[in-house]
Amino acid sequence: MSRPSATVVLVHGAWHGAWCFAALQDALDQRGVPSYAIDLPGHGTSTAPLSDLHGDAAHVVAVLDRLAAPSVLVGHSYGGAVISHAAAGRADVGHLVYLAAFALYGGESVMGFLAGQPRAEVALSAAMRPGADGCSVLDPVAAVPALYGDCDTAAVAAAVARLSPQPMSTMTQEVHGDALVTVRSTYVRCLRDAAVHPTHQATMAARCTASIDLDCDHSPFLSRTADIADLLAATAHEVAA
Repeated sequence: MSRPSATVVLVHGAWHGAWCFAALQDALDQRGVPSYAIDLPGHGTSTAPLSDLHGDAAHVVAVLDRLAAPSVLVGHSYGGAVISHAAAGRADVGHLVYLAAFALYGGESVMGFLAGQPRAEVALSAAMRPGADGCSVLDPVAAVPALYGDCDTAAVAAAVARLSPQPMSTMTQEVHGDALVTVRSTYVRCLRDAAVHPTHQATMAARCTASIDLDCDHSPFLSRTADIADLLAATAHEVAA
């Protein structure tokens, strides 16, 4: 008999889409854990226009409203800001998981948080290029060491081909609510991350209920899939217990 499990809801980071979680969802399926990966507006297969942080969070809220409680809400990178905003005031979110993500308090933005931290250079800065309509895009060559340093070559090629523009307004809007304070949370710090510096991750990990360190790149759902699936499965079973 399978163990009761909460539903894992996966929220991607900037420039990505739900496609980045395909391997992780397969691993969760093998562990008997249901999951949904969300395309934020304008990303992946979404036909909606690109949005800002609040619009992205509203889309996550709409998905949560359609699911049976409880859920484990997972954010990668920028997706951490999205789940911090989306989970505010929701009793159906049993746990927040931040994968090398921005675990933000109410009143903070991604850029605002970074501005308040000691300066730390990351390869992602060199990969970013200005795009149209207030968006940024990633140089496909420079994106590889910034995001996928430990990942399989074929998986990297497929990922780079899918990267899409990211509105810069998502990085400057402030999170509302106190979900990070009121909801149990786990932070996954990636020690060789070249996109969100590990020292900045350490500051945000200290805000969470628990944290673990992985010796990997910025994309542990690809480079450490089994480890992340084990963590999420254990969390989903705990929330459902």
